[in-house]
Amino acid sequence: MEELLTVVDLQDRAHDFVRTFSGGMKRRLEIARGLLHHPKILFLDEPTVGLDPQTRNLLWKYTADLNAKEGITVFFTTHYMEEAERNARSIAIIDHGKIIALGTAAELKAKTNAATLEDAFLSLTGHAIREEQATAVSRMRDQQRLWKRR
Repeated sequence: MEELLTVVDLQDRAHDFVRTFSGGMKRRLEIARGLLHHPKILFLDEPTVGLDPQTRNLLWKYTADLNAKEGITVFFTTHYMEEAERNARSIAIIDHGKIIALGTAAELKAKTNAATLEDAFLSLTGHAIREEQATAVSRMRDQQRLWKRR
């Protein structure tokens, strides 16, 4: 644990309550926790949301080092196309829950004749803002809250 805290630059906060950590510190701690058991694959869901540029860069450098030094596969989701382009070897574009395109950033841009990965994404998925619908679980929770009020 000490080694992982050092790697994510939190060794001096080892005895502090997590509730006192910033968002970036919590993200780094989450990564350290995820690595405790030396996984072969590290799954990161939107790992840089709300992080400052310094912490984002540290996180991407660290995951690249893990991949290079320990052979850990890093699988991540993101809405930040520039991060996907900079950090992913292979990119899957998902639309309505299905993979609609797969390849490197260069391949996806070439396929759509786009200058940027974001333009390629929009070309493949459309430019209109999507109507979001609540899931069945969300609807059930809403009904439960309504019944509790009565």
